[in-house]
Amino acid sequence: MAEVASKKPLLSKQDRKLVSDPLNDNNPITVQVLGVCSALAVTSNLANSIVMSVAVILVTAAANVTISSIRNLIPTRVRMIVQLVVIAALVIAVREALQAFAFPVYKELAVYVGLIITNCIVMGRLEAFAMANRPFPALLDGIGNGLGYGVILIAVGFFRELFGAGKLLGYKVIPNVIYDFGYTDNGIMILPIASIFLIGIFIWVQRSFYQDLIDIS
Repeated sequence: MAEVASKKPLLSKQDRKLVSDPLNDNNPITVQVLGVCSALAVTSNLANSIVMSVAVILVTAAANVTISSIRNLIPTRVRMIVQLVVIAALVIAVREALQAFAFPVYKELAVYVGLIITNCIVMGRLEAFAMANRPFPALLDGIGNGLGYGVILIAVGFFRELFGAGKLLGYKVIPNVIYDFGYTDNGIMILPIASIFLIGIFIWVQRSFYQDLIDIS
């Protein structure tokens, strides 16, 4: 029993913060305001939002680990070129996987998945964290920031598809009886501008919530 009690947890408090902070008070989109452009194009429905989120999580985590592992071998003058090469290789792998296993999604997202190469969230984490930390913390940082990005994308895609088409993942969820009473789908929700409205609401809600916590404390 004493041996069990003395075992250290798998993740330290600092490690857990690397994953949890980007989900809340250091979210890449709502706090750092990074990666907003991709939210305009890929969140017209929930399925695309989920696929893009998974792609960014995989690329960010793998790129962080790769750059962290070779950071001492990268000449300072060409570090950003090396980072771009690593990201590009990972993005190509993701695109090929989509083309092979999810071709309908690939046709919709191929162009936008390619833009992950220039996503400032991925580049920012490589420059700010992976170049200065060991591979395991870099992995957690990549996962955390990818998740933080993905949570917002999925939330935006959820509301846009629900209120813009009355569907989720392509399935009708608003019953016909609601339409019989005069309800109509909100056409503005299928337009890219709806993403800006929704992200703005998320930023307002988050900052108001944390301000309330500060006022209470």
